[in-house]
This record gives sequence, structure tokens and C-alpha cells, in this order.
Amino acid sequence: MNSDIQQVTTFFNKKRFRLTVLILILGMAYVGASFGLGFQTQSLLGVQDGMIWLLKNFVPNATSNGYWSEILQQLYRTFLVAVTSTTCAAVVSLFLAILGAKTLTVSKALSWLIRGFSSLMRNIPIVAWAMILLFSFKQNDLTGFLALFFMTLGFLTRAFMETIEDFGTEKIQALQATGATYLQVIFQGLLPEVAVALLTWVLYMIENNVRDATLVGLLTGTGIGFIFNLYFKSLRYGAAGLVVLSVIILVVTVELISNLVGRLLA
Repeated sequence: MNSDIQQVTTFFNKKRFRLTVLILILGMAYVGASFGLGFQTQSLLGVQDGMIWLLKNFVPNATSNGYWSEILQQLYRTFLVAVTSTTCAAVVSLFLAILGAKTLTVSKALSWLIRGFSSLMRNIPIVAWAMILLFSFKQNDLTGFLALFFMTLGFLTRAFMETIEDFGTEKIQALQATGATYLQVIFQGLLPEVAVALLTWVLYMIENNVRDATLVGLLTGTGIGFIFNLYFKSLRYGAAGLVVLSVIILVVTVELISNLVGRLLA
């Protein structure tokens, strides 16, 4: 009995020690970053003043209602860029995932190559993609499309590969034992089984890209991100607040539709 109590006490002492070390490391990191940036903790006391200013200036008013037409037009463009980049990336990702999945690949070297490619593409942040592409394609919708496309391509390729591999080698071997060809296994056996899971990933990425498209627009000078930047810099805070409200409504609407479609397909 005493040995059990001693083991429990030792266990909790180790946990407490690790927690203390973690808190100390975080505290030291905060202090070091504060000194490096010249940040003063007293500045946090002024947060409430900033929030009051935000509520006074960013609340849409009667004057900002005249911007609805322009905002909706740019919001629509942003939505189209997000949807088209996601759907185009999904088609390419499906092709790469079939070639890269361990259960279907024709070559282990090809599988590792595709896996490395997808990891590289999805680990480059969307902001980095936009900044890189700006050098070649300048500020236009194509730059935003490509930035979203490349990031989505890496993410969906990896997600599709894992979904296809969950289908199982045994099922594929059973189909091949009946005389099914490679293409028949894919199009008549695999895809009908995993279609719902793949579509769920596509819907998720559409939601994610609608949010990211706004940020990309700030860098590429297009869409809803561009007019937010324009309104904000020209001190039209009510109109800028209306942009934020419209983006929130769009994101929530897309998420609700995505969840509804997911439930209907389940």
C-alpha cells in the first residue's frame, strides 16, 4: 500500500516539476521577446481604449451602406477565386494521390516523390506563396488563384492519399482476384467507396480558402482584401467594418452549407 502511494506521489511530483519548467521557459521567452521588441507590459492596460475606439469607428453606419454594391462585387470575386482554386487543385490532387498511395502506386520511388512534393507544397504558408508569386505574376487575380492552388494541392494530395490507403490493400487484392484491371479497381471499386470522404476534404478546403483568399487579396491587390485595405487607409472605417462583417457572413454561410452537404452525403 505504501509503495503504491509512493509511486503516485512520485508521478505527481514529476508532473509538477515538468509544469514548473514549462512555465519558466515560457516566462523567459516572454521576457526575452519583450526586451527585444521594447514592449512594455503597461501597454496592455490601454487595450480597453483600443477596443472602445474600434467599436466607435468600425461599426457600419448609414454612410457606409452606400458601399454595399462594391463590397458584394469584390466578395463574389473572392469567393470565385477560392472555389476555382480548390476544385482545380482537387482534380490534380486526386491524380497524384492515386499514383502516390502505397496501395495503388506503380513504384515506391514515385510514391515517395509525390509524398515529398505534397509535404513541401502544404508546408509553405499561403502568405509566402503569395509573396513568391508576386514577383512573376504581379498584383492580379491569377496570383491569388495560384497561391491558393499550390497550398491546396499539397494539402489535398496528402489527405487524398491517406483516404485512399484507408480503403485497404485486401479490398484491392480481392478486386484484382476477380480479374479487374488497374483502372477498373480505381474507377469502379475505389472511387465510389471513398467519394464522400474526398468530397468532405474538398468542402473543408473551400471553407479554409474563403478565409485565406481575403488575406491573399491584401497582398495581391485584388478582391475583398484589397478594398478593405483601401477603405482602411483612406480612413473610411465604417466601410472597412462593413467589409469585415460581409466576410464573416460569407464564411459562416459557406460553413453551414458545407455542414449541410456533409450530413446529406453521410
